[in-house]
Amino acid sequence: MNEKRSSFSGSLGFVLAAAGSAVGLGNIWRFPYLAAKDGGGLFLVVYIILALTFGFTLIVSEVSIGRKTKQSALTAYGKLHKKSGWIGVFASLVPFMILPYYCIIGGWVLKYFTAFLTGAGVRTAEDSYFTGFITDYTQPIIFDFIFLAATAYIIYRGVNKGIENISKVLMPVLLIMVIGIAIFSLTIHGVEGRTGIDGLKVYVIPSIQGKSAHDIFIVVLDAMGQLFYSISVAMGIMVTYGSYFKDENNLMNSVNQIEFFDTLVAFLAGVMIIPAVYVFMGESGMENSGPGLMFVALPKVFTQMGVAGNIIGCIFFLMVLLAALTSAMSVLETVVASLMDSFGWSRSKATIIESVVAFCIGIIICLGYNVFYFELKLPNGGTAQILDIMDYISNNIFMPVVAIGTCVLIGWIVKPETVISEATKNGEKFGRKGLYLVMIKFIAPVLLSILLLGSLGIVK
Repeated sequence: MNEKRSSFSGSLGFVLAAAGSAVGLGNIWRFPYLAAKDGGGLFLVVYIILALTFGFTLIVSEVSIGRKTKQSALTAYGKLHKKSGWIGVFASLVPFMILPYYCIIGGWVLKYFTAFLTGAGVRTAEDSYFTGFITDYTQPIIFDFIFLAATAYIIYRGVNKGIENISKVLMPVLLIMVIGIAIFSLTIHGVEGRTGIDGLKVYVIPSIQGKSAHDIFIVVLDAMGQLFYSISVAMGIMVTYGSYFKDENNLMNSVNQIEFFDTLVAFLAGVMIIPAVYVFMGESGMENSGPGLMFVALPKVFTQMGVAGNIIGCIFFLMVLLAALTSAMSVLETVVASLMDSFGWSRSKATIIESVVAFCIGIIICLGYNVFYFELKLPNGGTAQILDIMDYISNNIFMPVVAIGTCVLIGWIVKPETVISEATKNGEKFGRKGLYLVMIKFIAPVLLSILLLGSLGIVK
């Protein structure tokens, strides 16, 4: 059956939902590590420049495609240009692959939040705790199910009663928690006289000492790769959310607000984490990223805070849990919307079927740390299990391919005016128009191609 297409009630609902999608685990456990690795303030400067150019170009393009076609990612590209439907296929494969393992990681966060909530946070700092948990045969599957079920329930309720209403509650709470933890992190005094302010200086002061031109080029690629996580582009989410964005609402203002919000939270993620890790673990502690940072290094930091550490750890993992939930919502919605638009399924049918499929795949991924354990060398040099392989294919290959395809489609086939006319249909001014034209036609496709070649291990 075909249901009447839903829409956000206004610009606020759209901005909060889109920002909620972007404020996820990638910002919290990847952004601080890259900033520390790539010269602190140097990475921040490059990231902000790319957000205002590269990021802006992709966001406005995808939101405009969604609103113009009133379709989700799987069908929107084909409707815009009949020979470009393959872009929608890849864009839909990304969230389909991400959802199962993202919910597993969400389950990990739920497990740690539960530990700190029950006063057992000190146990999470033990060297064997994280490994013992993920290699367990049942616990990861149980927590995955709980997290996925909560996500599915929100999507089952629809765009307004589900996504918009929950985003209007969670996003302000999330922002307050992020700001609160960031401020607390700056007040810490710890080992060897180091303070939170010392850690902040490491984070924000640009350092190019000893960096070659090639090193700076790597910083650019790192920042550009991080943008995919930070602004939720090239995975069909912004196209899908754009299809729910009303024609009478101001698209350009909303895109600018999403840019600001995403950049602010990404920056604050670093303020939350880098000073605290620096105070208690020094610069060596900032070499951790991903699960190593979230589930190994930070619990050790909270433990060293004494009695207050359990409370701060509880608040922190609650904040991370909310961030993971708002992101998982957008990933599941993208797949559900594609099934509804492509096959005419009801929302309830699409949500239930996709959730069951995601859970079944999730079980296999969970068992990848015990029953199905193996190690595989990736082209970019990393060592991977099942979860890492799915993450690599979706994020390092499919997402750049989608972004390149989008740039070629808009820049050279249907022409940039397609996006510009949609974004200014209510008389809005298209700020950075000249920049947009250069980025969508020339600079973005070239940078994305280099990023893809780097992911494949061809460019190093």
